[in-house]
Amino acid sequence: MLPIPAEELNGSGTLGPYWTFYRAVAAEQLNRWLPGQPSVILDLSGGRGRWSGQAARAGHRVIEVLDFRRTVDGQSRLRDADRVRHVRADDLSFLPDASVDAVLAEERVMSIELMAESAMSDVARVLRPGGRALVCVDSLVLGMAILAEQEQWQHLRQTGEVMLVPWPDGSITRCFSSGQLRELLMGAGLEVEWMRPRTVLSPSTVDHVLGSDARALNYLVRTELEAHPDDDDTVGIHLVASVRKG
Repeated sequence: MLPIPAEELNGSGTLGPYWTFYRAVAAEQLNRWLPGQPSVILDLSGGRGRWSGQAARAGHRVIEVLDFRRTVDGQSRLRDADRVRHVRADDLSFLPDASVDAVLAEERVMSIELMAESAMSDVARVLRPGGRALVCVDSLVLGMAILAEQEQWQHLRQTGEVMLVPWPDGSITRCFSSGQLRELLMGAGLEVEWMRPRTVLSPSTVDHVLGSDARALNYLVRTELEAHPDDDDTVGIHLVASVRKG
């Protein structure tokens, strides 16, 4: 898969069919990952309501942590209000130990959180024994593509170190290889169940197939999720991992 230009990453560029596919893959991954029984789920994915809403509709009670700097969509706040509790916080000190069954850390939240080791340790603390977390981060492939666009050639040789990548908007993202992500998760005392790129099908392939037949979306999603590119960090802009607290 070719790296996606940085200007496309917010979904506002020219790769509309690919982002439709990407969102469908992410939703189905979450659908398959969610606990089979009603559970208490902590959502750290940024207060956009998408992930907590899906979990709530599946019958779970959700604690959605909102970034205190971000304005929350009022519509998403009112929808599923009986199952989703919103908390404005910048850490998890408001939760006692072993208090939730599962944690969602989507929307690249552990890449945006530069103190990711501390954040993952807090995730492990609030998980009950046997609890699970779903974590999405920016990949090393993405970081190298952004640095190449910025002509930061000297930094492309430092792939064995922590890669911090400046974005045009002034933010910084931390990009992970599969080995670095595994180290982060295991360092928090969590067992890695699986790890994979979010998508391995290229934007050009998706665009071609959906351009020929828009009804092929479900077929593409099934094809993606039936692939087994475990630990392969040579493709994909994001890595996704499922972990369990032993």
